[in-house]
Amino acid sequence: MSEPNASAISVIYYDKTDYQIKIDASIEDCEACREKAGVTWINVDKVTDSALLQSIGSIFNLHELTIQDIANTGHRVKQEDFGHYLLLILKMLEFDRTNDSIIAEQLSIVFGKNYLVTFQESPGDFFGELRDEIKIADSVVRKMGPDFLACRIIDTIVDNYFNTVESFGDQIEEKEDELVANPTRNTLNSIQGIKKNMMQLRQYIWPAREILSDLSKKNSPLIKDETVAYFRDVYDRIFEAMDLIENTRDMVSGLIDIYLSSMSNKTNEVMKVLTVVATIFIPLTFIVGLYGMNFRNMPELNSEWGYPGVLLLMAAVAGGMLLYFHRKKWI
Repeated sequence: MSEPNASAISVIYYDKTDYQIKIDASIEDCEACREKAGVTWINVDKVTDSALLQSIGSIFNLHELTIQDIANTGHRVKQEDFGHYLLLILKMLEFDRTNDSIIAEQLSIVFGKNYLVTFQESPGDFFGELRDEIKIADSVVRKMGPDFLACRIIDTIVDNYFNTVESFGDQIEEKEDELVANPTRNTLNSIQGIKKNMMQLRQYIWPAREILSDLSKKNSPLIKDETVAYFRDVYDRIFEAMDLIENTRDMVSGLIDIYLSSMSNKTNEVMKVLTVVATIFIPLTFIVGLYGMNFRNMPELNSEWGYPGVLLLMAAVAGGMLLYFHRKKWI
């Protein structure tokens, strides 16, 4: 078994009067904060390091199933209560403009009476502003416990859900312009891709709504009374995110309808042109068929002006029909 990687750990300790941060922390630093009266926030950037996860698990007495869930980065969104700590598994989402797709990173949160540990798949997250807020001595987060810190982390993740959905809103506007200008098969494929991403977003966010519902009902003694109102506020916000997703899905369905209508209109235009051409050639075909019967007693066949006369007749019929169609506004 390899040694735990200290560079993958950062530790923030704070209370009402004190604030400490260590970027390249060690397992010993984590253990030293275990019994402190304030709040310790430990962030772990490598969930693939089994030795590191086992060491953190030993410090905070985490169940073996918890370690397995954290290491499984493809785990579904969920919440579990182990008595002396709560486990929350959520998805941090980001819109990849290069591939027009969603990048989902698992975030596991474990918090007890005086600590909170976050486990990420890779370095980098959305919590820079929260860390800056913790540095402020009279900030709300400095006066509250790890349950409030968990609430703020979830709130930050939910805020980014809005940003992700709005990014697809910008993409939908681009597709609307493309549908009006020149819809193609690639346009339909792009729209179908957006619809698929909306379904994926819903799969990530809907279970998070259930988690926030449970947390806002104070089903655990680790959730303090003064924190419940904040969880309810985040619960309301995630409902707004769900509504935004549903509205966006409706817009995507509308784009598909517009595409189908555009393709139908194009087909109708082509069929109209073909019908006009066919209609014009019907009397012309009759005329050339009449004079192609090769009967012996057909005076026009022996006439010097028979051939040009028939051509003029055919031109007059075709021109007259075109003029008639134009006046009827069929062409």
